[in-house]
Amino acid sequence: MSQVLWNVRLVDFDGGRAIDRRALTIDNGRVSAIDDVEGPLPAGARDLGGATVLPGLIDAHCHVLSDMERSPGFGPPPLLHGEAPRPASLGHYILAAAGARILNSGFTTVRDVGSSDDEASALKLAVDLGIVPGPRILTCGRIVSATAPGGVIFGSMYREADGPWEMRKAVREQIRRGADYIKFMATGARSVLAEDPEPAQMTLEEMTAIIDEAHRMGRRVAAHAEGLAGTRWAIEAGADTIEHGLSLHRDPSLLDTMAARGVVLVPTLSTFHDLAERFAPDFAPPLVEQAKRQLDEALKTVSAARAAGVILALGYDSGPPGASANELLRLAEAGLSPIEALRAATIGGAAALGRPDLGRISVGATADLVVVDGRPDDDIGLLTRPQWIVDVMRSGVTVN
Repeated sequence: MSQVLWNVRLVDFDGGRAIDRRALTIDNGRVSAIDDVEGPLPAGARDLGGATVLPGLIDAHCHVLSDMERSPGFGPPPLLHGEAPRPASLGHYILAAAGARILNSGFTTVRDVGSSDDEASALKLAVDLGIVPGPRILTCGRIVSATAPGGVIFGSMYREADGPWEMRKAVREQIRRGADYIKFMATGARSVLAEDPEPAQMTLEEMTAIIDEAHRMGRRVAAHAEGLAGTRWAIEAGADTIEHGLSLHRDPSLLDTMAARGVVLVPTLSTFHDLAERFAPDFAPPLVEQAKRQLDEALKTVSAARAAGVILALGYDSGPPGASANELLRLAEAGLSPIEALRAATIGGAAALGRPDLGRISVGATADLVVVDGRPDDDIGLLTRPQWIVDVMRSGVTVN
């Protein structure tokens, strides 16, 4: 059955302008026609009165977790001393609430970059089966890592391995678990006191084995990369996306290579603010000082990547669920225009995921849409205020 969204305002991300008085026709979950508004309102059409319609937003770096430690204001209150322990099964209800909150915020697709106890896979299945509302979820299974201190902290989020053949086995295990793509740790993590994020965490041969195995099986690869050495090797080995990538400004030739190959940078600016400012009291002081330096580097890298023509994708890497639009503000602070920030949250995100049917409004594209009562291409902050989001559609179905 066709639906027509009448009298809408569309933003042309390539041309950098908005086009008023358009009509979208949706059939079988896809955009089937885009026309000018002419004549009277067709029977059954929905007049949106000039509201802006954006493609469904994409968070390309999201940890789908029931642990709400750094998501103040969301989920149950912290357990107090003396209270009875809560059952682990409560986590599934938290996940369901998180999925609904993410979807209603206008983010119709998220790429989970690591969760504990396969929680993202469980929520993905529940959403796909229609049990609970939520965004489209792409999962990496477990993060492939060398044996490292982070494994003690992150536990079941990691699959530790050593040597090229063990890395290949780890990739195969994630594919067996249903992973949509593979993520690996090219460097250590900035949130682990015992890890130095500057050197490469694994060898070039190990990275090459991961990427070769994943690509052979039709999976894209994301590389957690902070220090320059590991970032360089991840790009050399053929990673499809660089997560964080804050040191790239130190070697502009790597940015040129990324631009030429279509390698996507997901800069995750909010997470550096988290460690340096928002949650600083929760972290060891050396990590806070490191995060301050990394934030400065990350801003320099975004500016250099933009100048080099690297594809940028929005990745919030923070909480609470449903607040991913805050990363739009961080991208704007880094020098992106509102339209460039929106492009990172749509076309850029689709490129990161390898899903050209998402992140755009064009004939044949999946009808993931966000209706906004205002002009987010002028005021990006509108998308951080739920009252301005009129409707969210996923595959042509209104979900809020």
